[in-house]
Amino acid sequence: MDTQDASSSGQWRFAQCFGDKGEVEDITEADIISTVEFDHTGDYLATGDKGGRVVLFERNESKKGCEYKFYTEFQSHEPEFDYLKSLEIEEKINKIKWCRRQNAAHFLLSTNDKTIKLWKVHEKNLKVVSESNLHDGQRPVPPPTQRTSLRLPRLLQQDHIIAAVPRKVYSNAHAYHINSISINSDCETYISADDLRVNLWNLNISDQSFNIVDIKPVNMEELTEVITAAEFHPLHCNLFMYSSSKGTIKLADMRDSALCDRHAKLFEEEEDPTNRSFFSEIISSISDVKFSQDGRYILSRDYLTLKIWDVNMDTRPVKTINIHDHLRGKLCDLYENDCIFDKFECGWSGTGSHALTGSYHNYFKIYDIETQSDITLQADKSAFKAKKIGTAKVGGAAAKNGLAKPGGKEGMNLEAVDFNKKILHASWHPRENTIAIAATNNLFLFSAS
Repeated sequence: MDTQDASSSGQWRFAQCFGDKGEVEDITEADIISTVEFDHTGDYLATGDKGGRVVLFERNESKKGCEYKFYTEFQSHEPEFDYLKSLEIEEKINKIKWCRRQNAAHFLLSTNDKTIKLWKVHEKNLKVVSESNLHDGQRPVPPPTQRTSLRLPRLLQQDHIIAAVPRKVYSNAHAYHINSISINSDCETYISADDLRVNLWNLNISDQSFNIVDIKPVNMEELTEVITAAEFHPLHCNLFMYSSSKGTIKLADMRDSALCDRHAKLFEEEEDPTNRSFFSEIISSISDVKFSQDGRYILSRDYLTLKIWDVNMDTRPVKTINIHDHLRGKLCDLYENDCIFDKFECGWSGTGSHALTGSYHNYFKIYDIETQSDITLQADKSAFKAKKIGTAKVGGAAAKNGLAKPGGKEGMNLEAVDFNKKILHASWHPRENTIAIAATNNLFLFSAS
């Protein structure tokens, strides 16, 4: 598939939807999807929800195109209570990360606010004894009286199941809520980040970790920023980055020192003083950062914009994409209903030629970095035909089929936007133009043809 041609043409199609088909009022809090992640091959897809469940999907090879089917489901986390702090710990899955596959089994990390777990998911056959010296397979028989009557027990395959087993539990290392986990390219270590610290773990050691970033001040009244996301470099195992609520991204090198408080590079864009307002600090907070697959570029998302940074140029982003420019005049209302604190994720396409992020009313935007065009689609059960309000041109066949409709910003009526419907979590297939979108309790898949 030609990634550039397929995406820039705007011919994206709704492919699949998994989830409850009931009314919005029937949705329980536990069913809301809180993270979605493709594995490194794209053949498997994982979702986590607020009820602590992890659901895995596998590629359906019997179907043409990129379609998925249910693989297995397991309860990853349970609600807990911290009696020392009188604090409830939710079972909500914050992040899922797949380990690179080494054998027939799958390994993945899942985390809630406090505890990270390494899960092994594998297929196995259950066998039962069909015949023995005390049973003929249908009824009990008396024990044999002679040696010649002894017979070897026979095993019969009874069932084929997919089992999920927690291999490691990494706990008691974070005083604050975990917001990120990222597996290193060495496939042996990973980092976990909370509001004030980043810890380095070995996948095989669950009872100790190394604190590599600590921004906690001696006096908490002097706290001015928190860590919002962290990720390892995709190629260099010594490099990682973390973003902050001040709108900065820091690139750190673990070869410099054991505690990476001194960053190697600082990516920050100075704000225009004329645009400063009461909401400036809130909307400048970075909610997500992602390296491109080659590690050359960084994608960052704040409340209003998506920014692309060149790792070799930390003075300013190479591109700033306005996502919520139409909401600048509604920041006061968004502050009152807490929507201004929503944390939207972002992601790269496999080739790094496109960027993806979400918005309100179940809209999400795909941005073509090379042509600087974008397309906005809607993931909604009432809009399975993928209504389009973006700027990319649509071919005649697509328009005739109702797959997308051309239009500009006039296609978005701000008064009709439902701020309770929001695309916070999404993942792009690593090798194909297929994207997985989490919309409340539904998982949508879109493909470009």
